[in-house]
Amino acid sequence: MSAFGKKGNAGGLKPGGRPAFGVARPMKGAGTPATAQRGGEQFPPIPGEGAGEGPAAVPSAAPSRPTSSAEAIDRLNERMAAVNDGNSEVGGFEASVHKIKEQVLPRLLERVDPEAAATLSKEELSEEFRPIIMEVLAELKVTLNRREQFALEKVLIDELLGFGPLEELLNDPDVSDIMVNGPDQTYIEKKGKLQLAPIRFRDEQHLFQIAQRIVNQVGRRVDQTTPLADARLKDGSRVNVIVPPLSLRGTAISIRKFSEKPITLDMLRDFGSMSDKMCTALKIAGACRMNIVISGGTGSGKTTMLNALSKMIDPGERVLTIEDAAELRLQQPHWLPLETRPPNLEGQGAITIGDLVKNALRMRPDRIILGEIRGAECFDLLAAMNTGHDGSMCTLHANSPRECLGRMENMILMGDIKIPKEAISRQIAESVDLIVQVKRLRDGSRRTTNITEVIGMEGDVIVTQELFKFEYLDESEDGKILGEFRSSGLRPYTLEKARQFGFDQAYLEACL
Repeated sequence: MSAFGKKGNAGGLKPGGRPAFGVARPMKGAGTPATAQRGGEQFPPIPGEGAGEGPAAVPSAAPSRPTSSAEAIDRLNERMAAVNDGNSEVGGFEASVHKIKEQVLPRLLERVDPEAAATLSKEELSEEFRPIIMEVLAELKVTLNRREQFALEKVLIDELLGFGPLEELLNDPDVSDIMVNGPDQTYIEKKGKLQLAPIRFRDEQHLFQIAQRIVNQVGRRVDQTTPLADARLKDGSRVNVIVPPLSLRGTAISIRKFSEKPITLDMLRDFGSMSDKMCTALKIAGACRMNIVISGGTGSGKTTMLNALSKMIDPGERVLTIEDAAELRLQQPHWLPLETRPPNLEGQGAITIGDLVKNALRMRPDRIILGEIRGAECFDLLAAMNTGHDGSMCTLHANSPRECLGRMENMILMGDIKIPKEAISRQIAESVDLIVQVKRLRDGSRRTTNITEVIGMEGDVIVTQELFKFEYLDESEDGKILGEFRSSGLRPYTLEKARQFGFDQAYLEACL
């Protein structure tokens, strides 16, 4: 069946005005004011064309190190006086293409059968659209060069089959986070730093339709009755959507992207996230079926660390992962991912993480991995760790290993379990072997700041022993944090587990 239908009438949409583009000033150093960019990275230049249509370079001055308290106060005053309207601007070449798209899209939709178009791939649809786009442009009496035709074709395909303006950000490997704060403002994170993205949505309805398209792919919904939704993209990227009336600036979409190439512990070591000895110790901990809790703040790299540790799991083991929105990407052949289910419109039918953990115990797992624990399911995981499922792992939000233990106690008490606090502490001490603390530092880098053993109980206090620690030393001229990964030189308490797998000598050498 052809994707083209009847010929439509003339008519188009008029694009609205674009607000000014603001850039936040850096905290350190005066810096050079950022200038408005002419164009962006959405459309690659075609060889042989002038360089004037490419993105303009934005000069920046290297931040200077503080030399006195007066300079520090001056920088604080600059921060208070800085003005940023926070609105995205699509300028130059992109602006002209988007204006033409607003006129072409309605006429194109009149000539397309949506059901037939949905069965075609992007490449096939692009071939089918090309003559129709030329026909519509001829009706509108618009003449485009080769680069503009290529760019127009791309944005139209993204609009019909993809996620519209988000497509260029999703395809950029340097972008790790995408934060849409309404139709006029989108921020992205590159190399640990936030910056404004040069994209805009037509209006709130356009943005809401894209949000619905994202959550509908995984069988969830978002509307005024269910204004919150967690979802995932095909590549495993995590998505959170919140819509009005809860979001006062319009639909908000937060996307945490994950690398297509699996991250390993060796790669984290090469990135400077840990030392060589820490890398060796974590490899042995993953291979020797130690129960590991990965602790850290939001965006600190907990899931990345969990994925990297999972690489050390024996291929012959059966691994079950349990998450609210499936984002773990294990490389084991015998891996079964499970995902929770939200309640229906009547508020019934919800399946929680706790329900899945209890059910997983009947599925003969060797290891159970929880993407994140937030409540009473913590007790079920500890029970699994003590019932023959050694090597289980999980992540949770905490700022230090000691706070991590306190959070686990509090989460179990949240479940209204009728056992004394001392018994809960003893259960944690007997179940958890290692706590790996990860942190995102203020320069945007992510470091493994602590590797701590849980030894046991002394009275009613859980006793821990620190194997490795990251010590802050100084800050470089360009704002990078300098530090050192130090070993405590203590004999690890978990050495006996390593001995059972034949790694005791290597583990001892790594920790000393």
